Amino acid sequence: MNFRPRYLSILWALIFGPAIFFAAAEPAVKTAVTEAMPSSAPIFAATLADLDGKPMALAELKGKVVVLNFWARWCSPCRTEIPHLIDGQKKYGPRGVVFIGAAVEDQAESVRDFAKAYEINYIVAMAGSDRGIALLRALGNKVAGLPFTAVLDRQGNVVATKRGVLTPERLQQILDPLLQ
Repeated sequence: MNFRPRYLSILWALIFGPAIFFAAAEPAVKTAVTEAMPSSAPIFAATLADLDGKPMALAELKGKVVVLNFWARWCSPCRTEIPHLIDGQKKYGPRGVVFIGAAVEDQAESVRDFAKAYEINYIVAMAGSDRGIALLRALGNKVAGLPFTAVLDRQGNVVATKRGVLTPERLQQILDPLLQ
């Protein structure tokens, strides 16, 4: 009877299993305080299209606090998050924060209809599926999950990113210090 290999396996799993699990888990929100943020260069190099097809150079956002949210109509968590962003626009838009919803889709007419139905009060732009996914991956979202939000300060630095629904409380925690 040789129980040693089984006991060693159990001991190994008890000691190293939680460490591996927590090391692999992604934090809910990345901030500049907790880890290095991605470069904002891909954002300022990008040009999106408004819902009428006119180009919108993101370089024009330099000097402003920006909440750049990648989303899609078919994304259920995106639909959950949109009312939070609408409320954020009401609260922070008058204080100079620019909210942009970058649709990771290719059909502007469908996005326009959706934005109207949801009464979206912030800028909605077309990132396109290929360019949008490439941009959010360049911002650290390697799995290209939606929704995905990047927040930039007035100096043009990415100060927070979030894959998944950004809550109003977390949005406030990020934005309030940037506006003081």
